[in-house]
Amino acid sequence: MEPNSGRLPGLEATGPQMEPRATSSAAAPLRRQFRVLVGVTGSVAALKLPLLVSKLLDIPDLEVAVVTTERAKHFYSPRDVPVTLYSDADEWEMWKRRSDPVLHIDLRRWADLMLVAPLDANTLGKVASGICDNLLTCVIRAWDRSKPLLFCPAMNTAMWEHPITEQQVGQLKDFGYIEIPCVAKKLVCGDQGCHGCCWARGGSLRGPASALDQLQLILHTADVSPCHLPLTSRQYLLGLL
Repeated sequence: MEPNSGRLPGLEATGPQMEPRATSSAAAPLRRQFRVLVGVTGSVAALKLPLLVSKLLDIPDLEVAVVTTERAKHFYSPRDVPVTLYSDADEWEMWKRRSDPVLHIDLRRWADLMLVAPLDANTLGKVASGICDNLLTCVIRAWDRSKPLLFCPAMNTAMWEHPITEQQVGQLKDFGYIEIPCVAKKLVCGDQGCHGCCWARGGSLRGPASALDQLQLILHTADVSPCHLPLTSRQYLLGLL
């Protein structure tokens, strides 16, 4: 996205934090919308990002923004994503001096929930190890763990079955993050595996539980009007499994 006088389209300064633009043309409700920050990484499952965002926008009173890694951009067109999209360049273009906003901090303040879908093997390893070398991993490292963070692993079966994967997924769950389990499907490489990304029911995304299922359950369980949800991610995890 092109910067606009030091500010990105869709961001307006509101004191110490920033407000991504509303994703609905309808009149704003009296209470603010529930805010979902989608993270997308360089798995071929990122092809489905436009569909995921479309499904999220079908949920009433939901506001959506997307943080992408550079490699994820290979799999979708930004023109097909009808919400504000942030990438590494945006973080550096916004910050020029000490008084300027820090995008990864503003985004973690703005969001009520984060959904990382798909989470590729590379970013899984980074998050498990605490590495934060791009906008997405910086948001995750700074994430307020009183808010839910859902992650959807997606990788080739051979990569999934490496012993380190179980350790890394376990580490994320120990942080209090909620795993959306993989589903069985034919992978792009031609292998049949159980490690496709499960985002929504129906069509090629069918699965026993999906990211949208989990999100809908959270929305129905929590009072979504406060900035901070009343339950921690760990409590959600225990309630959803």
